[in-house]
Amino acid sequence: MSTSAMRDYLDGPHKAARDVVRAGLSAHADLGDLAVRLPRDEYRDRILDLLLQSAADGLPARGYPKEYGGEADLGGFIAAFETLAFGDLSLMVKAGVQFGLFAGAILHLGTEKHHERYLADAISGRLLGCFAMTETGHGSNVQALGTTATYDETRGEFVVHTPSAAARKDYIGNAARHGRMAAVFAQLIVGGERHGVHCLMVPIRDADGSALPGVTLSDCGPKLGLNGVDNGRIVFDQVRVPREALLDRYAQVDADGTYRSAIENPDRRFFTMLGTLVQGRVSVGGAAINASKVALTIAIRYGAQRRQFGAPGSNEEAILLDYRMHQRRLLPLLARTYALHFAQAELVEEFARVFDDDQGEHDRRALEAQAAGTKALGTWHATETIQMCREACGGAGYLAENRLATLKADTDVFTTFEGDNTVLMQLVAKGLLTDYRESFGKLDPLGMARFVTAQAVEIAVEKAALRPLIERLRDVVPNRSDAADPDAGLRDDAYHSGLLRFREEHMLAGVARRLKGGIDAGDDPFDVFNRCQDHVIAAGRAHVDRIVVEAFQTAVRNAPEEIRPRLQDLYDLHALATIEGERAWYLEHGRLSPGRSKAITALVNELCAVVRPAAVELVDAFGVPGSSTEVPMVVPSQHE
Repeated sequence: MSTSAMRDYLDGPHKAARDVVRAGLSAHADLGDLAVRLPRDEYRDRILDLLLQSAADGLPARGYPKEYGGEADLGGFIAAFETLAFGDLSLMVKAGVQFGLFAGAILHLGTEKHHERYLADAISGRLLGCFAMTETGHGSNVQALGTTATYDETRGEFVVHTPSAAARKDYIGNAARHGRMAAVFAQLIVGGERHGVHCLMVPIRDADGSALPGVTLSDCGPKLGLNGVDNGRIVFDQVRVPREALLDRYAQVDADGTYRSAIENPDRRFFTMLGTLVQGRVSVGGAAINASKVALTIAIRYGAQRRQFGAPGSNEEAILLDYRMHQRRLLPLLARTYALHFAQAELVEEFARVFDDDQGEHDRRALEAQAAGTKALGTWHATETIQMCREACGGAGYLAENRLATLKADTDVFTTFEGDNTVLMQLVAKGLLTDYRESFGKLDPLGMARFVTAQAVEIAVEKAALRPLIERLRDVVPNRSDAADPDAGLRDDAYHSGLLRFREEHMLAGVARRLKGGIDAGDDPFDVFNRCQDHVIAAGRAHVDRIVVEAFQTAVRNAPEEIRPRLQDLYDLHALATIEGERAWYLEHGRLSPGRSKAITALVNELCAVVRPAAVELVDAFGVPGSSTEVPMVVPSQHE
């Protein structure tokens, strides 16, 4: 296998953007240990210097309009941002706050006057900003935020205020040390009427770095990780900003206090505004996947050289990666990292398409669900992978100089910022349920009658999308009678898709039945949903598992002939390991025989052995700076 060919394929259409970031990271050899070597304030200032250097190198400009010094290349921008995760993750997060969230709010929620005034300075780093959404008492529940922005028509100003301790802006990146302005999300009050959450540009520091009158800034203090990011808290005490501070793409307030919006429904307006900010969620998922690549590069290269124990009577100890259990620990994670990489690549291209062409509400809603699911799986995967890599490296993995400790600490929060993963999986499942209901509504009376008659059930909605699918899969998906040849077709793409799709549709139908049954019985809808919450989340996870597998299938089909066989092995390992992980469910539902379940486990073992000889080349293909020229960890001698 050609490592360079695999790297080119992984880098895809945005290879140039990724290589610029790689070159920048390679120029700073000290990035791996900044977190443990520098005092906190020095660390933060060093991260700021690197942030400004990345701006000078053109990283943020890729994602913004040409008239403000950008390149209008959204896909390249996200690819470059993800690649920052190969270096210091505090730099990646600070860049996300400044160039993704703060500048993104200006671009997507503001209008031309805001773009002209702020955008060039934001993407160059001349104006350092915050994204002030999260509050102490409300967390991810943005609709319930307590901060208010009340319009005073006598002076043509908004009065931004924190009415209670629960409404304090909390965990705000750039707030504790460097930020000078904040994009503040607040309940808009005009003429005594509330119009929901809107965003305003509010200065918080003067040119000397001192807090402005009415603004109280404090530091969140030391964190588990990401201590190069100056997270802080903000309290506003009747702070006045001009009417033009409102980012008014979706709603405007006239000088006389007239509120106007082309989107009349307040809920739809709110979700439309938040939907424009999905870029942060897309980027965090990609960064987590890249952090997994760093950990696997370290652990697999280490395991390919480190020796331990050996055959009785032998004078030579065995290489760690030759042990089956060591392969089992790392190589399915390697295969899943490739799978998530390709799913993320599809998501980035879809994001660029939807936003470049300003697609409609349905496409944006689908994108939000895809971004939520990929982010959740990518960040959960990073947490699992980095922990396993740490364990696989033994004591060496516990040393701070070998990066795994910092990776573990810095990525832990990824599962909860840009949306708690559990909440995001609910978002995915709710979108599926909405589509499910809509597809049922499109049936004509005859079609509905046929479904009801065929199923002999009182509730047709759960079955409308499921029954035809089961019929199509009957010859693909095995059942209890498949014991004659348990190994047949185990490496068949259609077999993998069939099993995963059956699980997804079966779980979705079950959730729909439970929800409708509870509501029909007169129970409170919130209580009904709460009782089903675990089922809802499991259905969302099943959907995303299937999406990831099918993205990997597409990547294998489109791969150059030179690397396709190696990718096929990785794909099969990932697909079968995914099914193996849920084999209890498949056995319970009669979709795996005991013999076939055992055959899948045996084949996963065999595929680990098949992938093992190319494992180092496969991690080198990630292109983590420095990894292909030196082992990023000291390997003890055989008898040390």
